[in-house]
Amino acid sequence: MGMLSLPGCLSCGKKKDFSLSSEKDAHASGSDENSERGNWSNKGDYLLSMVGYAVGLGNVWRFPYLTYQNGGGAFLIPYTLMLALAGLPLFFMECSLGQFASLGPISVWRILPLFQGVGITMVIISTFVTIYYNVIIAYALYYLFASFQKVLPWSDCFSWADEFCSKTRLVSDCNATLDGEIIHANYSFITSNNLTCINGTMNYKPVQFPSEQYWNKVTLQRSSGLDETGHIVWYLALCLLLSWMIVGAALFKGIKSSGKVVYFTALFPYVILLILLVRGATLEGALDGIEYYIGRQSNITKLMEAEVWKDAATQIFYSLSVAWGGLVALSSYNKFHNNCYSDAIFVCVTNCVTSIFAGFAIFSILGHMAFVSERPVSEVVDSGFDLAFVAYPEALSKLPVSPLWSFLFFFMLLLLGLDSQFATIETLTTTIQDLYPKVMKKLRIPITLGVCILLFFLGLICVTQAGIYWVNLIDHFCAGWGILIAAVLEIIGIVYIYGGNRFIEDIEMMIGKKSRLFWLWWRMCWFFITPVLLMAILVWSLVTFSTPTYGSVLYPAWGTAVGWCMIIFCVIWIPIIAILKIVKAEGNLCQRIVSCCRPAANWGPYLQCHRGERYSHVVDPKKEKEHEIPTVSGFVYTQH
Repeated sequence: MGMLSLPGCLSCGKKKDFSLSSEKDAHASGSDENSERGNWSNKGDYLLSMVGYAVGLGNVWRFPYLTYQNGGGAFLIPYTLMLALAGLPLFFMECSLGQFASLGPISVWRILPLFQGVGITMVIISTFVTIYYNVIIAYALYYLFASFQKVLPWSDCFSWADEFCSKTRLVSDCNATLDGEIIHANYSFITSNNLTCINGTMNYKPVQFPSEQYWNKVTLQRSSGLDETGHIVWYLALCLLLSWMIVGAALFKGIKSSGKVVYFTALFPYVILLILLVRGATLEGALDGIEYYIGRQSNITKLMEAEVWKDAATQIFYSLSVAWGGLVALSSYNKFHNNCYSDAIFVCVTNCVTSIFAGFAIFSILGHMAFVSERPVSEVVDSGFDLAFVAYPEALSKLPVSPLWSFLFFFMLLLLGLDSQFATIETLTTTIQDLYPKVMKKLRIPITLGVCILLFFLGLICVTQAGIYWVNLIDHFCAGWGILIAAVLEIIGIVYIYGGNRFIEDIEMMIGKKSRLFWLWWRMCWFFITPVLLMAILVWSLVTFSTPTYGSVLYPAWGTAVGWCMIIFCVIWIPIIAILKIVKAEGNLCQRIVSCCRPAANWGPYLQCHRGERYSHVVDPKKEKEHEIPTVSGFVYTQH
C-alpha cells in the first residue's frame, strides 16, 4: 500500500486483476481511486473526521478560560492573527503533504529522508498522548453513568465527605461592633451574641465544595502523590476498557467505518452546546458570566503583554492538532485532486468558531453558579480538569433537573474526546499500513484491535490512585515542546531544504494552477512568518519550562526524570534516523548529507496516472530498495 504504487499499466481508480494480496481489504473498495490503499467514501467523511480531530476537549475547557484570563474579547484579536499566521499555513501544508503522496506521517518523509525521524517523533508522541487521552474519556464516561441518579452524587456533602466539605463558604472570623467598639472575634461568638459582621471584614474557613471532594475522593480516589501508586480504581478501569472498545469498534474497518461514526460524534456536540447555551442564557447571573468572558469586562490593554500573544499562538497551534501526524494520515486517504486548500480553511475556521461558541455555553452557566453561591465570577472560573470535573458539574448540580444537564454535558465531552481519539489511532494504523501493507491488508481488524488492547494495558497505570499524576506528567512533557520541535523541523525541511516553490508546484498538481498573488500570502508565511513564530514559541516554552505539579502537589525527582526520559525517547529518533541515513548513503560526508536532503527515488504521487512529466522518473517501489526506516528496512524489503 503505502510502500507500493500501482504498475504503470493500471489506470487510476480501476481495479484490475493485479493485486498485492488475494484477501479483500475493508479499507479499500472497488469505487476508490486508489484501490490498493483506499479513499474516503465521500468528502463529508473526511471533513467531519478532520473537524472531529481538531475540535477536542481543549476547545471547551481551555479556550474559554484563556479568553477570560487574557482580556476577554480583546484576546480574539491575537487569536485570529495567530490562526492566519501560524495555524492555517501549517495546517494547509500538512493536508497537502499527506494528500499529494498518499502516505502516512513516517513514509511521507520520502520527501526528505534526512528528516524521517520527525515523522517517527510525531507518531510516538501521538501514542503517548492517546494513552492518557482515553483515560480522560474514561473520566467522562464515569461521570456520565453517575448522572443517572435522581440526585447528583456531587450535589451535597454525602457520606464520602470530610469536615472540610461545604456547599457554601463558612465564615471563620470577622469584625463587629459591640458596645460602640469594633471588635474582632470568631464567628461562633458573633452569632451567639446576635452581632453582625461588618462588610468586607469576614475571613472564611478553608472549605472544599462537594464537587471538588467527589472528584478527588470518589472518582479518582487520589493518593498523596506519584510515590503512592495505590490500587487500580476498578470502575475507572472498566470505563477505560469501554472507551477502548468504542474506539476499536469504530475503527475496525479503518476510515470506512470511522468516516460514518463521525457524522454523529462530530456533529452532535454542537447540538448539545446549543442546548446548554440556550438553557444557560435563561438563568439569573448568566449575563455576568458572559460579560467576564467576552463582554464589558474585556481589557484591550492586555494586548500589550507578550504572554497574551504567546497564549494565543500556543492555543491555536495545539487546538488545530498540527504536527501530531494525524492531519497527514487523514489527508492521505483523499483523492489526488481534492481541494485541500478549501478544506484547510473550512476546518480551521470551524475549529475557532467552535471554541468561541463553547465559551458562551460555559460562562453563562458559570455566571449563574456565581450568582447562586454569591461569589464573583472570577472565583468560580477554572480550566482543564478543574473546569470539566469540578466547577461545571457543581454549576450543573444547582440547576433544576440537574441529572439531565449533567448527562448532556458529559456526553458532549465523551463525543469530543472520541472523534479526536479515532483520528489518533488511525494515525498509528496508517503508519503500520505504510510499513507493512501486505500484513495490514490481511489482518487489519486484528491489528487495530491489538493496538487498542495494548494501549489499554499501558493506560492502566493512569487509573490507579496516582493515575491523575501520571496523566498530568505525560501531558506536561509529551504534549508540550516535543511537538513544537517536530513542527519547526517540518516547516524548515519542506520550505528550505525540499524547496517551498517546489512544494507549491506539487500542490498545483492537485488543485490546479494559481496566480502568483494567490501564493503571495502562503509564501510569506511558509518562508518567514510561521517558522519565526514557531521558533519563538519553542524558545519561550523552553525558557519558561517548570517542573510539573498537580495543584499544590509537587512531583518527586524520579517522576520529573521519567518525564524527561519520555520526551527524550520521543525526539531522539530525529538525530538517530538522520545519522543512520547518512551512514547508509554513498560518497564522502558532504555527498552523503546532500543525497539524504534530496527526495527519495520513489517520492511523488502514489498513482502513476497522477505523476505527469514532473514525476515520470519515479521508480516502482517494488523494485527500488529505498529504505523507509533503516532499522526495519530488512524486514520490509525481504518480502518483495
